[in-house]
Amino acid sequence: MIKILVVDDEPHITELIQFNLELNDYSVEIAGNGKEAIEKAKAGAFDLIILDVMLPFVDGFGVLKILKKDEKYKDVPILMLTAKSSETDKVLGLETGADDYLTKPFSIKELMARVNVLLRRVRKVEKTNKDSISINNLTIDSVSHTVKVNGNEIDLTLKEFEILLILCQNEGNVVKRDDLLDKVWGYEYFGDSRAIDVHIRHIRKKIEDYDKDYDYIETIRGIGYKIR
Repeated sequence: MIKILVVDDEPHITELIQFNLELNDYSVEIAGNGKEAIEKAKAGAFDLIILDVMLPFVDGFGVLKILKKDEKYKDVPILMLTAKSSETDKVLGLETGADDYLTKPFSIKELMARVNVLLRRVRKVEKTNKDSISINNLTIDSVSHTVKVNGNEIDLTLKEFEILLILCQNEGNVVKRDDLLDKVWGYEYFGDSRAIDVHIRHIRKKIEDYDKDYDYIETIRGIGYKIR
């Protein structure tokens, strides 16, 4: 059974989320503060985490940083759930490793759509059987879920891996930003489409650490990106 950790200090919100997740046959645990969230995550194994930002003891960004450094949670999707809606907060969450961002107040229908898509995306990556792709000094293998540049394995988040895989599968062709959003998020994205730009920047930086001589990802202004 899929296990989900819901982290929020407002009981009426956690009860509402838990009720609807359990209606869909998900197993749910609740944490009311950042410290408890870290303890429960370390002690258990969750397939997805719904994480509020404004938490006692350790805020959501702090929890996110700790979990994304843990090998067990490196590829576990994390949905940030918060009353903060500024662009700065959204970018910070994405840059820290969040997979999606939902602002309060939210509809349960939208929350469930995001949860289901994040879980489907994880299963899709786990089950893929496509061969590895090599471009210049970069090799991406969707079976082992690894990316190597000049023989060095680089550490990508699940969403970064999916974006790079789609670009590599369309080598030489432009992939529109909206198409990337649709394929990676799997539904009509409700947030800021600049989330793609944040992830592309991270991918470029990680590749450049091992290959500074070749610019793999080309920006096609106003349209999207392509692998050269």
